[in-house]
Amino acid sequence: MQLDSIAFVAAETKIAQDAMYRLKHRYGHIAPDKADVIVALGGDGFMLETLHRYMGRKVPIYGMNRGTVGFLMNEFREMNLTDRIAEAQTVELHPLQMEAHTVSGESLCALAINEVSLLRETRQAAKLRIKVDGVERLAELVCDGALVCTPAGSTAYNLSAHGPILPMGSGLLALTPISPFRPRRWRGALLPHAAEVEFQIENPEKRPVSAVADYTEVRDVSSVKIREDRSMKIKLLFDPEHNLEERILKEQFVE
Repeated sequence: MQLDSIAFVAAETKIAQDAMYRLKHRYGHIAPDKADVIVALGGDGFMLETLHRYMGRKVPIYGMNRGTVGFLMNEFREMNLTDRIAEAQTVELHPLQMEAHTVSGESLCALAINEVSLLRETRQAAKLRIKVDGVERLAELVCDGALVCTPAGSTAYNLSAHGPILPMGSGLLALTPISPFRPRRWRGALLPHAAEVEFQIENPEKRPVSAVADYTEVRDVSSVKIREDRSMKIKLLFDPEHNLEERILKEQFVE
């Protein structure tokens, strides 16, 4: 890719801030709203924040791990950064759009790069009715919650909830229950990326449920619609030997 200017952004941790200081000194720095590429220094949480913050710019983002897991990040190295960025492979992601309606009549929208999750707010289990493209597929799911995730998010909360790992480019979304009680053996569904999923909450006053799009939470929802937003495009850069598709594939063989 053509590279004339770099912006550096970093998490608030000392290790990330120190790395940013050294990289700015070595490579120069320009404001993120004018740069050709943004280099994000931190962990996966900070990368998600960065992707959301600059989503409207459609600028490529290259992450280097100064956090813990760093699934969305490249290995941190100070040397040859411009060459690494120039040779990086681009992965294009489309976020999920959440449209949530609350018991009080509010309507709120938010975007999610990893997943949209519904979670019970009290000791009582949630009761959810699930529709896909307007067709009722499950009349009642009694559970702690449920989520819909993208391939990029399938190795995050979805995997912890025993959902499937989705290869990049699979054209699928995963619908995964969280601690299902009834039907106990239902393990979720794989859906085309163009599908619209609607959750209707039964008796939301007695069994309140919250909806979370990455880190945007809406409390006391009565219904939630989720669909992929193809109008939004996110560009992530990865070193060829450490690309996201390979990481997702390797994750399926971890013991």
